[in-house]
Amino acid sequence: MAKSTATFSALGLAVLTVSDTRHADNDTSGDYLVGALADAGHNLIDRSLVKDDIYAIRAIVSQWIAQSTVDAILITGGTGFSGRDSTPEAVSPLFDKTIDGFGELFRQLSYEDIGTSTIQSRAIAGFANNTVLFAMPGSTGACTLAWTGILSEQLDSRHRPCNFQGVLQTREL
Repeated sequence: MAKSTATFSALGLAVLTVSDTRHADNDTSGDYLVGALADAGHNLIDRSLVKDDIYAIRAIVSQWIAQSTVDAILITGGTGFSGRDSTPEAVSPLFDKTIDGFGELFRQLSYEDIGTSTIQSRAIAGFANNTVLFAMPGSTGACTLAWTGILSEQLDSRHRPCNFQGVLQTREL
């Protein structure tokens, strides 16, 4: 994957952990994403942890997409099929446009690690109010895979042939 000689442009990101069992002291997935985005040079605008509840998730995401300082939202957790997993149901109604390729590519990369169990991931992404949202499984391994295999490049203004910074920059025109 190519990087151009363009100048890096930091984005404002928010991180949301969706879980009925995690707390601030054991949110390893959220911790990973916060560290990865900081290491990449982006700015953490906000971070939250919420129970797996459609309306609680939607409320936080709605607040963030209304903030001009939040360019991207990284959501970890609630993407499976068990009991209360409801992240896709919470955020997809907010999408103005979906990014189908994110879930497809995530599952392709995940297949190398967990085989056919990857079909139980409902990783999704989309744009809502000119903010890009990525929802991935709640394990730290899944967050690492999503960041290193997709997000680090797609949120980097130097990545070629294209990246989401190019889309985010045109939103203000």
